[in-house]
Amino acid sequence: MQCISPNNAALLSSMLDAAAKPCIVVHTHPDGDALGSGLAMLHYLRDRRGKDARLLIPDEAPFSLHFLTGGEDITDASAETRKADSLIESSDLIFVLDLNDFARTESLCRALVGSKAPKVLIDHHLNPDLSLFTLAFSAPEASSTCELLYFLLREMEGGSIAGIPAKSLYAILTGITTDTNNFANSVGKGTLAAAGELLEAGVDREDILLHLYHEDRMERLKAGADLIANHMTLLPGGISLIILTARMQEEYGLRRGETEGMVNIPLEAGEVKMSIFLKEENGCFRVSIRAKRGWSAVRMARECFGGGGHELAAGGKLRWPEDIPSRSRDDAEAYVRSIAARFMP
Repeated sequence: MQCISPNNAALLSSMLDAAAKPCIVVHTHPDGDALGSGLAMLHYLRDRRGKDARLLIPDEAPFSLHFLTGGEDITDASAETRKADSLIESSDLIFVLDLNDFARTESLCRALVGSKAPKVLIDHHLNPDLSLFTLAFSAPEASSTCELLYFLLREMEGGSIAGIPAKSLYAILTGITTDTNNFANSVGKGTLAAAGELLEAGVDREDILLHLYHEDRMERLKAGADLIANHMTLLPGGISLIILTARMQEEYGLRRGETEGMVNIPLEAGEVKMSIFLKEENGCFRVSIRAKRGWSAVRMARECFGGGGHELAAGGKLRWPEDIPSRSRDDAEAYVRSIAARFMP
């Protein structure tokens, strides 16, 4: 990756040598890539570099990733706001992982903007605001931030991963697996190379797959089946739409993070070119978009939902009354129908 050079890796290593209390920040609603890269960096800083490092997340980790986060020293800013702000204020080096703008940290944004500490970006999203960072490792061509972090740590270790903590390697492969939908999306030569080297190093991929894909609660399985059978609409042009309201989430008994991946399911149908999943949350609809090759999820996210992402996987928000008159399913569906009519041929 072009952003990783011996000089940049050496510069980062020297910044680490000078730091005593680094902290790591990831985006709100942290997914497998955010938590995987955050935990990988946490263990590297602590166990390999001997630093008093801390990992901060803007809000609670999803239930589906508790196998990764359980027992870890993670500060949830939504539950410990003052502690999180204090950790940022006292930090002498800040790593910002899996996000391209401080705004995506939401509750941590103000503290990050106010911090005078050097900030290092490690991210794979498009169009990062590089003016915010002292040093940036930005690779939109990477499948995930975990993939990028893998090659960065390897470079810092002189081309070997022998010294990287096993917990870091496990977290990295977990993040790569989730962000590629188990190697179905955004996979490149580097992705497969990293995965192969991680397996050679002894990372237990079967254990990761067991936790990610074979430990769902029955409530989640029933909710997914009902959403597809009774609440999925196929719009003209091959766009599928699922709208999940707050009431429906309560009725299904869904926990945080249990809708992750549901947006991918409609793409299994041949006639579906793009899948849109709307989930009511925190006063808006969070929008997830996935597309097949030849269709641009990121263009729709930017033009219609004020968001961003990657060519085949993107997201944004649908707000009321800014975008639609109310939070009703009818208003949300009418909006998506209107943009589908002009977005798809």
